[in-house]
Amino acid sequence: MTAQRREIFTNEGVESSLRTQPLEKYFSLTGQRPKFCIPSTSLWRGYVGSWDVRDRWLYLVGIEGRADGGPVTLESLFPGYPERVFAHWYSGVLEAPEGEVLGFARHRYELIQERERFLRVDRGVVVEEWVVHHQPEDVYE
Repeated sequence: MTAQRREIFTNEGVESSLRTQPLEKYFSLTGQRPKFCIPSTSLWRGYVGSWDVRDRWLYLVGIEGRADGGPVTLESLFPGYPERVFAHWYSGVLEAPEGEVLGFARHRYELIQERERFLRVDRGVVVEEWVVHHQPEDVYE
C-alpha cells in the first residue's frame, strides 16, 4: 500500500497539508464525481484539492486533476466560481499535520509529524480547533 498525496491546506495564512479530503463529501452528497484519471498509486482519488481557511470559513481554492482527458478545474466543478468555493457541504474534522517528520507509521502508511492540528467544521465554518503534539516515542514502526 502506498501513502497517498495529501491535500494542500492554508489555515489563516499558515501553509501545511491536509490528510482529510472534504471534496469527497461533496461528491457523495451530489452523486456526481468526475471519472478522474489515476496518475499513480500515490493518488487513487485522482486529484489534489487546495483548501484555505479565512476568517474561520473553509474554501476550496483549487483542484489539480484530469478526467476524460481534460483538466478538472474549479470552474468545471462549480460553474460561476473560478477562484474559490465556500465548502458549505462539509461537516467533520480536518486533520492537518505540521512540523518535522518524526517517522513512518506502517500500520497507517502515513508519516508522523511533530504535531497535528485538528479543525472541527460545521457546514463549512470552523467551530473548534486544537493541536496534538507527538513525541519520537509516539512513532510506531
